[in-house]
Amino acid sequence: MDNEKKKILIVEDEKNIAQMLAFNLSQAGYGFDIAYDGEEGLKKALEQDFDLILLDIMLPKLDGFEVCRRIRVKKSTPIIIVTAREEEIDKILGLDLGADDYVTKPFSIKVLLARVKSNIRRASNELVNADAAPGDDQEVIRIRELVIDCERYQVTNRGEQIILTKKEYELLLHLARNKGKVFSREQLLEEVWGYEGFYGDQNTVDVTISRLRSKLEIDSSRPEYLFTKRSMGYYLK
Repeated sequence: MDNEKKKILIVEDEKNIAQMLAFNLSQAGYGFDIAYDGEEGLKKALEQDFDLILLDIMLPKLDGFEVCRRIRVKKSTPIIIVTAREEEIDKILGLDLGADDYVTKPFSIKVLLARVKSNIRRASNELVNADAAPGDDQEVIRIRELVIDCERYQVTNRGEQIILTKKEYELLLHLARNKGKVFSREQLLEEVWGYEGFYGDQNTVDVTISRLRSKLEIDSSRPEYLFTKRSMGYYLK
């Protein structure tokens, strides 16, 4: 991946943090632009083409959740939420609105850069194409009443279309292509998110699984499709 061709939008109202991020991204070979409030960030995100957006939550004029929601209506640019807030509801809301990942302050620059790289690679299909078998994008996967149409990126269950975020779809597809196989959180971070080792936050997997289960199952406490194998991981049955 040639980082010099990749441009990142930093939406962060704390100028010292924004400048620190910009410096480290520049050192890693990325181009960047900065917006210091939500309205400016949304305007730049919609009017320009970026390879990834680093989005703070606590922003003046327009908060990060609303910025994320409005971006997702128009674009599929990868979004990493950067926030000091660690409440579980914030993580769930951010991912449900279409964010691809989140990091909490304070964070390691090394970890952040690794996750930036992974999300850009995933979005540009560098990882997907390497893993996919010929004809995978044309297949239709059926598991009882669950139907995944890979050509149309469409999921239906019991005849009704299920609206999934990009990451929820990728996770479901990966589990569906490996029905019955149990994946640990570490494996899913590597194989779906493209992270290696400690660069990924295992809570990201749990939150995404929780959201996916709530959309697929009639009763999340008594799943029909998405199961947890205690102390081992997740699988699709």
